[in-house]
Amino acid sequence: MTVFHHLWMMVGFIIRQDRIRLSIWIFSFVIVTIATASAFTNLYSSAEERQAMVQTVDNPAMTAMLGPGYGLDNYTEAAMMAHQMLLLTAVLVALMNILLTNRHTRSPEEDGRMEMLRALPFGKLTQLSATIIVMTGANAIIALATGFGLYSLGIESMDLHGSIMYGAVLGGVGLLFATVTAVFAQLSESARGTLGLSFAILGLAYLVRAVGDVSNETLSWFSPLGWAVRTEAYVSNKWGPLFLLVALAVLLFALALYLQFIRDLGSGFLPTRAGRKEASVFLKGPFSLALRLQRTALISWFVAMILLGISYGSVLGDLESFFASNELMAEMFASEAGFSMTEQFIAMIMMVMAITAAIPALLVMFKLKAEERKYRNEHVLARAVSRNHQFASYAILALVVSVIMILAAGMSLGIAGTAVMDDPLPFSHLVGAAFAYIPVLSVIVGLGALFVGLFPKATAVTWLYLGFSFVTNYFGALFQFPDWLVLLTPFGHVSQFPMEELNYAATFVLLLVAAGMFVVAFLGFNKRDIQG
Repeated sequence: MTVFHHLWMMVGFIIRQDRIRLSIWIFSFVIVTIATASAFTNLYSSAEERQAMVQTVDNPAMTAMLGPGYGLDNYTEAAMMAHQMLLLTAVLVALMNILLTNRHTRSPEEDGRMEMLRALPFGKLTQLSATIIVMTGANAIIALATGFGLYSLGIESMDLHGSIMYGAVLGGVGLLFATVTAVFAQLSESARGTLGLSFAILGLAYLVRAVGDVSNETLSWFSPLGWAVRTEAYVSNKWGPLFLLVALAVLLFALALYLQFIRDLGSGFLPTRAGRKEASVFLKGPFSLALRLQRTALISWFVAMILLGISYGSVLGDLESFFASNELMAEMFASEAGFSMTEQFIAMIMMVMAITAAIPALLVMFKLKAEERKYRNEHVLARAVSRNHQFASYAILALVVSVIMILAAGMSLGIAGTAVMDDPLPFSHLVGAAFAYIPVLSVIVGLGALFVGLFPKATAVTWLYLGFSFVTNYFGALFQFPDWLVLLTPFGHVSQFPMEELNYAATFVLLLVAAGMFVVAFLGFNKRDIQG
């Protein structure tokens, strides 16, 4: 058919474009899943320890976050893996599918690349169909590699049937949200709108499932993520909910094809809201422009940080009994004189939330590089805007975002922890622990600014350094890393509040290092060529 002309050529083209990106995504999902399953075996060496964990996860807060518990009477490694990891991993697989589907559907139209492709002998439905074929293949690889990978571990409770079910759920959820994005790519006129609508559906699906799992199971059946957890991998292995996921994905794909066929290139079915005739006073500078461009993503991250803080805070009431029954966790949070394991846990979790808070801050800083790569910086700098003004707008916004994110997480942790603990820590201590990481976040943002200003093509180094910081600081005590390795990261110099008093000397040095990075970044951005 002419509407699918050169379909397989387009499939090969998309694979060639994303061969590295797809490989990294797939490899990450499979390796992390297998490593987590193996870690569960090492963390809980006996059935008694696993059953003790049931007391921590069997509460409304954890049910809202992870889904309903099943197999709790015999909490094997497999049941624990499916209960605690399946839903969260499925959400990440959905994110991958949303991002990559948008990249090959609405983004080429918005950038004008689709017009060039359609000038060649490609069919009207070729691009969309090829994208879904590639995403179907990627999800199938994730499903099979994860399933057989889990089975290959040789863990007694992880049988082949349950392992295949676990992988198939990940692939099914991923395929569904690929087709959801394909539909929104027809409805919206922009790539940003497509992403916003797709993320909104993912968030709504998670929220509906969370409310339903806690209060009314019938409500959970209105969420595809509710279907995913009701497969009960490794326990009941129900294939019916998985078939629902695949059937809905097929229907959405057919709808996307129909909408693509009847609409004009570059248009969308959702009405475009008319803009103002004159810009608001809050949209007359590079700072407000940077904020406007990223407001949806920042709001999403803000909500995510609050939920992260609440989820960690909700388990604080059961920590002492859990640590007492788990030798490995007791070793990881070895008792220090005068401090409970809960206080040490809070110090560790605050570090994790600080690293998470650095992600949206870096995304804000790297947005400047993205605008430059798409030749949009030229339009701003062609006006009465200096390079310093533009660079400072993104740098200041990134710093503000880092502060807001860590404080949101710290305050929500404090509120949830105070509600569930019999003898809660002072709320000011929990917020103070968040404040202690602000200088560290300034260094991370400064490092990102340094690469944007001097080496924009090497910004991935910042992500690698952030990952290195997480591994060395989170697993340092467990794997007995040398102190000098931990001190290579700014997180190794922060005071472990509430166990330690604020180290003003270290704080001053961190702020000084961050300031130095920003100065060098400003100088570099002023001197280098603006690239496309």
